[in-house]
Amino acid sequence: MKHDNLPDDARREFLLRSLQLGLLTGGLGWQPSLLAGLLGELPAPLPAGRSIFELRGPVTVNGQTASKATPIKAGDRVSTGPGGLVIATVNSEAFLLRGDSELLVQAGRASRSLFRLVNGALLAVFGKRDEEYQVHTPVATIGIRGTGIYAEADPEQTYLCTCYGETRLEPLADPGGAETLRTQHHDAPRTLLAKPSQGRYILPAGFRDHTDLELMTLEALVGREVPFELPEDGYERPRRRY
Repeated sequence: MKHDNLPDDARREFLLRSLQLGLLTGGLGWQPSLLAGLLGELPAPLPAGRSIFELRGPVTVNGQTASKATPIKAGDRVSTGPGGLVIATVNSEAFLLRGDSELLVQAGRASRSLFRLVNGALLAVFGKRDEEYQVHTPVATIGIRGTGIYAEADPEQTYLCTCYGETRLEPLADPGGAETLRTQHHDAPRTLLAKPSQGRYILPAGFRDHTDLELMTLEALVGREVPFELPEDGYERPRRRY
């Protein structure tokens, strides 16, 4: 499965490293508005009525070409074509949808179903909840209780990294074989299968194709921080391939 990198990665690393170190708070004479103008928009909670922080390439919402002014709400279908990417928020959730992906937004305030990843790759962060909420893929239901996840989905399998927090992984073909994970920092990636491999529907997997900087961006968009310190070089290894 091929994915597209987040644009202007060096710029984003500089901005997020500065945010982490408190350099953009004015204490050192830095002016966030000037930096944003020179280097790009700083990740922060979006104004009321705005959903999309960044988009590149072909992105549609309900079949219509999207812009930064396009709202995203429960019931919407967000799609990206080759080379597409969209970073957006819905309520207290934020997500990054990579190219060649399709996402159904189900995050209504009264709904316990948050997203349905039809295909492609999704990085998402979720606010803490007392009850379990759900993300769906073609082969699994993922229970969410305030966490960050990265998922890649197709009809045969789902790759799932619980970046931090708690998830419950339930293969649709084997509901009784659900696994609950509590992780600190990409501790236990898994592959969930439509058909068993040696009698198992959930297999261990390796870390791949997402970065801590992307997670920091998403959490900043909903006014939160990641529950870990950024590694010295700005990445959790292995680094996403470019």
